[in-house]
Amino acid sequence: MVEIITDYLEGALPELEQRCLEDHLAACPGCAEYVAQMRAMAGSPGGLREDAIPTDLRDAVLAAFSELPKS
Repeated sequence: MVEIITDYLEGALPELEQRCLEDHLAACPGCAEYVAQMRAMAGSPGGLREDAIPTDLRDAVLAAFSELPKS
């Protein structure tokens, strides 16, 4: 998913995939918020500050990463 979002934000996603993603974003507030945050992070000098991330989103992301298998 991260690759698709990155390609989308960089304008490198094929047209059909772009339309499908935009249809999904129109119907999925969570994904739309994620893309908006990625867009803000990509466009801000120094990236996104921790205090700009909603606490519940930050906690969910940290929890998801903590569940990844350790190499």
